[in-house]
Amino acid sequence: MAADSRFITNLKENFRRGDIVTQLIYINVGVFLLVALVNLFLTLFNMGGGQQWMNYLMFPASLERFIRQPWSVLSYMFMHAGILHILFNMLWLYWFGRLFLNFFSARHLRGLYVLGGIAGAVLYMVAYNLFPYFRDAVAFSYLLGASASVLAIVVATAVREPDYSVQFMFIGTVRLKYVAIFMVVLDLLFMTADNAGGHLAHLGGALAGWWFASGLVKGRDLTRWINMALDFCSGRWRQTPRKPKMKVHYGDKEKDYDFNARKKARADEIDRILDKLRKSGYNSLTEDEKKSLFDASKK
Repeated sequence: MAADSRFITNLKENFRRGDIVTQLIYINVGVFLLVALVNLFLTLFNMGGGQQWMNYLMFPASLERFIRQPWSVLSYMFMHAGILHILFNMLWLYWFGRLFLNFFSARHLRGLYVLGGIAGAVLYMVAYNLFPYFRDAVAFSYLLGASASVLAIVVATAVREPDYSVQFMFIGTVRLKYVAIFMVVLDLLFMTADNAGGHLAHLGGALAGWWFASGLVKGRDLTRWINMALDFCSGRWRQTPRKPKMKVHYGDKEKDYDFNARKKARADEIDRILDKLRKSGYNSLTEDEKKSLFDASKK
């Protein structure tokens, strides 16, 4: 019980500290568990609909369907199809999210996660509605997962530090640019496989990562509008501290140098009393000195 309590406390503390990588992982895992619980509830009580309600949280290939559920462009990037799906995405997010923060800010990571997901969704919808190969699948195809967002983070980090070396188990040391190139080429090769939509979304995320990192070098922050929108929605715009208005008191004869002089004199007096206290003990202090020390302790 004590260990569980410490674990929960650590989770709360990490979230409170504003660790954006940890926060994103918690949100993804939380959504995954919530979806699993709802599906379990529906199954246990034989309620109709099965998992069809999840379609309203996943991103549809159909433009007509998307118009009816525009929130899905954000919700889909926190949805996952199974344990292995979320496990691998969260591991990549943890590893490369930490690496990303060595070169960019936490706000950049938060914004790029969303930007990568949006770019992945846009490329997914465009490809499914533009290319005849996907035409028959548009009506019943949906996108889910954080892969596009994660790949945006990987590619942005590789563009920023292409020769940075990362260590992989059983493989050894690999430069970051080769990791990004390998992942992009893999998605290109499997664009016509069973998970074609997912690979298209990955490419959209990779493009967003490259676009972000290249633009930032030129002074253009593509995540700025996303972070502004997120701050507005979370209410942070209300919490922005404002400078207090200066109050001017006319007719006040007290000058700043008089106030500072008295303040310094009081501080010197307290220092003298404390020095006497250390050398001779409390009983050596006069009543006035004891009173001064007591008054100073209350400030």
